[in-house]
Amino acid sequence: MTVIFSGSTTGPGLVTDAEAVRISNIGPRGQRHRLRLGLVALGAAVLLAGVLLTLGAPHVWRVALFVPLWIGALGVFQARDKT
Repeated sequence: MTVIFSGSTTGPGLVTDAEAVRISNIGPRGQRHRLRLGLVALGAAVLLAGVLLTLGAPHVWRVALFVPLWIGALGVFQARDKT
């Protein structure tokens, strides 16, 4: 169970998922765009990881995977949560 702070000063200030109201701030087109961006970034991370492993690159170069993995995760999660 996730607890969300409601910011209310009249109640206890906490609501559960069942009581929380989610309002999406993007439409279906924006969701598709973010999902596509996320999947492309995740695909790029997989390709880059394959290239780095194939070439035997030093471990330090694998830090570069953070950027496409981060962008990919953000895109997929934002599309899923409609934010």
